[in-house]
Amino acid sequence: MSRIGKKPVEFTTDINVSTNGNVITFTKGKVTMDLDTKGNVDFALDGNVLTFAAKSEEKAHRAFWGTYRALAANIVAGLTTGYTKQLEINGVGYRAAVKGRVLNLQLGHSHDIDFPLVDGLEATVEKNVVTLKSHDKQLLGSAAAKIRSFRPPEPYKGKGVKYMEEHIVRKAGKTAKK
Repeated sequence: MSRIGKKPVEFTTDINVSTNGNVITFTKGKVTMDLDTKGNVDFALDGNVLTFAAKSEEKAHRAFWGTYRALAANIVAGLTTGYTKQLEINGVGYRAAVKGRVLNLQLGHSHDIDFPLVDGLEATVEKNVVTLKSHDKQLLGSAAAKIRSFRPPEPYKGKGVKYMEEHIVRKAGKTAKK
């Protein structure tokens, strides 16, 4: 029995939720997000409350029950408050700048890295901190992971791109022979 799946997803009246077969559509203003359940769960829309139920007692259907409820809750949270991730850039000469819809990164390579910002993703840069904002949690996480992969933090000096909440375990360098 899924503890997450049993909880209803409540949303405000400014979010319009509609269903079409196995697809749940969430709309707020000009932003529209779809959740395709692919027939793995049953769901019911009652006013401003969306509830999910397992299709059967199979292990896969019970797993999908909590997963789709969590995905729907993430969409509602994204449309109401949005999500942010902060990346910290450490290193001499490492810089970032936003130029239109492109995030320009100078990370010690022989060339600049231009990361295009897709629709629904916004970036701002203050000193050495890149702040990414989006209403889509999955899009935000994958963009942050891609930016981090251009120069992951190294354990000796801590140079590279890391998440703000990430802690880098530092290693000792070489020691002189005694």
